[in-house]
Amino acid sequence: MIFLTFAVRNLRRHKVRSILATLGIVIGVFAIASLGVMGNSINLLATALISDVGDTIVITPHTAIGGAGFAGDPRTVVEATIPDADVERIEKAAAGHRVIPVLQGAGEITVGNEGGYAQVIGLATEDIPYLLDLEEGNNLRTGSRGALIGTYLAREYDLRAGSRIRLGDEQTIISGVIAERGFAFDINPDYAIVIVEERFRDLFPEAEGYDYVVIRVTDPAEIDGVKEEVDGLLNRRDDVVDITDSREALRQVNEIYAAMTRFLLAIGGVSLVIATVSILNVMIISVTERTREIGVMRSIGALRREILLMFLYEALILGIAGSLIGGVFSFVGGYFISIAAVQVLTAGTTFAEGVTVFDPLSVAYILFAMVFGTVTSVASGLYPAWQASRMKPIEAIRG
Repeated sequence: MIFLTFAVRNLRRHKVRSILATLGIVIGVFAIASLGVMGNSINLLATALISDVGDTIVITPHTAIGGAGFAGDPRTVVEATIPDADVERIEKAAAGHRVIPVLQGAGEITVGNEGGYAQVIGLATEDIPYLLDLEEGNNLRTGSRGALIGTYLAREYDLRAGSRIRLGDEQTIISGVIAERGFAFDINPDYAIVIVEERFRDLFPEAEGYDYVVIRVTDPAEIDGVKEEVDGLLNRRDDVVDITDSREALRQVNEIYAAMTRFLLAIGGVSLVIATVSILNVMIISVTERTREIGVMRSIGALRREILLMFLYEALILGIAGSLIGGVFSFVGGYFISIAAVQVLTAGTTFAEGVTVFDPLSVAYILFAMVFGTVTSVASGLYPAWQASRMKPIEAIRG
């Protein structure tokens, strides 16, 4: 233990240098841990938003751009639709599962002296309850000239059930306000107006076919079978439609955020590497300053292994101190950074409420950063310690 005492004594003799070296480890550990926690929190948010429709298949028209995606994915904003005949074939392939064709457009709305454009969604009357829940008011009836309004659009224009707006050239009564959905896999009505299909055709007479089709599967275990049936019936010769389900979307999201998390960890790792270079510099200076001391210790019987351990102890103490302090800061800083990132991504919504930040994976990132900080600190002290242990006693004393 005497060599551990010598290591502590030397660090105390050079407090400023030791503090600066420790500070580098603190910053590196904090960067790795907090960025890892933030990436994981965003991934948890995206997973929560998609996993609530685990029984859903979305069918979109196949385009040259290709690729299936979420409802509202910019890749599907192409003049391509699913004709009525293909919808009938999808219903046949779905074999009793709920098939919901969806129409989308952009319409001009006027509320008092205010106005603008909003997304307009057309649905069959009987399909609306399968996709949407109401915050207030009543659902639309067959042939209704009323409309349902998304919760955020209602807040923006201070509307509620019974309010009147002008949709296109026609006065429209708001029958109900749609409950918040957030960025969902199947339909995104929060900033939209929902009307019955007949009225949508009147409002957009040029619209042909459907923009996409949603299938609600009664048993999630049957999703793969339904997808195969639809694919075999519609894409037998050419790719007519793209078929995806919420599990595939969730897998894509996880891959994206895993890549993002690796990138964030790499950024944090760079700062930690810089910190280890600082420790390496400190240790080399320490060995140089204590050359005579090393020579004296070797001449009175200190073994090379003991000299090596003495300098490794210094690097270990710096690493442990910096990692512990960085870990504490990571718990606090990672929490606030993650909450801020989630709130930015869910601005104006309530989906940030109740989002878990410190799940086991987040804690694992912090522990990993602390261990990584300690290991890299010790690694940075290996060469100076080895150099010190290889000194010959007479030459060291003379030096």
